[in-house]
Amino acid sequence: MDASLADTGVVGLDDILGGGLPRNRLHLVQGDPGAGKTTLGLQFLLAGVARGETTLFISLSETKTEIEAVAKSHGWSAAGISLFELSAMEQTVSLEQETSLFELSEAELQETTRTLLGHIEKVKPQRVVFDSLSEIRLLSQSSLRYRRQLLALKQYFVGKQTTVLLLDDRTSEEGDPQLQSLADGVVSMEHVAPIYGEDRRRVRVVKMRGRQYSGGFHDFVIRTGGLVVFPRLVAAEYHTEFRPEGISSGLETLDNLLGGGLDRGTSTLIMGPAGTGKSAVALQYAMAAAKRGECVSVFAFDEGFPTMFSRAKALGMDLPGEVKAGRVAVRRVDPAEMSPGEFSWHVRMMVEEKHARVIVIDSLNGYLNAMPEYRLLAIQMHELLSYLGQQGVATILVLAQHGMIGAESPIDISYLSDTVILLRFFEAAGRIRKAISVVKKRSGLHEDTIRELVLGREGLRVGEVLKDFTGVLTGAPQFSGDVRRLFER
Repeated sequence: MDASLADTGVVGLDDILGGGLPRNRLHLVQGDPGAGKTTLGLQFLLAGVARGETTLFISLSETKTEIEAVAKSHGWSAAGISLFELSAMEQTVSLEQETSLFELSEAELQETTRTLLGHIEKVKPQRVVFDSLSEIRLLSQSSLRYRRQLLALKQYFVGKQTTVLLLDDRTSEEGDPQLQSLADGVVSMEHVAPIYGEDRRRVRVVKMRGRQYSGGFHDFVIRTGGLVVFPRLVAAEYHTEFRPEGISSGLETLDNLLGGGLDRGTSTLIMGPAGTGKSAVALQYAMAAAKRGECVSVFAFDEGFPTMFSRAKALGMDLPGEVKAGRVAVRRVDPAEMSPGEFSWHVRMMVEEKHARVIVIDSLNGYLNAMPEYRLLAIQMHELLSYLGQQGVATILVLAQHGMIGAESPIDISYLSDTVILLRFFEAAGRIRKAISVVKKRSGLHEDTIRELVLGREGLRVGEVLKDFTGVLTGAPQFSGDVRRLFER
């Protein structure tokens, strides 16, 4: 690690910051109450303790017991952190710019001020956290005096080889530009409560003098053990050389329909109304890859494990066996609990740590529900598919269209996919049947026929071309052939 940078101890945050916070600077962390500022401050100090650095936590609003309780809730020990408690509600102190850190407004507080300054001088901390600035702001009573106090605080630490973190709960004016202008780095934390589901949190680096960082919003969560940040996926930053090759479904007739099968580094969209067999086609490729010894990851938004395993068994697929063998990883995703940034991070981990070669996302409708700003789904999906393509991963996306006929999609991302497979219902001789066709494949030629798709205990079967039907794709087919042949088939 760069010696000029102080690691924050937060998974993912150092990646966003370009390695960490510049040392011996004053940094500001802003966020609404409950955003996780205190937890971040403690993680920052504990990272210093792990490196043998002296640390100091100055609490201006919470008691020492409360701070220790926060640490304990995450399974941490605050024994290596020097804690100093200063109740601003009971003591009135202010910063002095010329001679000392604080200018006393009441004589009886001199001893308290000396204790605080003496503690800083005694500890000689390399990392300091002030929690929070709202108390100093209330004591200042004017923006001019508040700015002078902050200037004095910044000048006090000049030359002391100390990295300072100021926590602010944004109780002042929106944005607080005077505070942001004084800090060398500004990190903003947001806490948003959706109409339904788990609270969403995101972080953004507003500025970082002299350093490049990853801009924009990045999702994060607070769990037992601290903050976990999921850096926004930028596909251009990742590229891996791989050998282009086709992958088989294990079903010759299906591969022939696709002109030889799917290709590595491409994405395939399987579209159709509910019940047409979209997930079954996706599982056919997943199971074939697992049997070849490849790692496969299935992200299920819509189905639980029992339903998925039962459906696979009904098609003659031993999905539980492949999961037990470790060749297939199935992850249930609750769109009400997981943010899009966290989902992309889990996909990355499967590729980079488990070396997944086939990724199945079933379905995009569930992913859409995880996006409070659904208009950005196409942008995020473009980054994710570009990343997977550069890693040589074959990605299979499932999208359910509206209604039983399924003429409309909740969102059009077919232009992002390299291959598009279309499934449809059609009625013939008093039976509901299924049809499959390939309407697009960028990486090569494919059949332009429409064939019948049959699902049974022996698995999938792609039947003969539906020559005697017209209008199958519209959901209102017309039969013009010999009825006897239709019954025989």
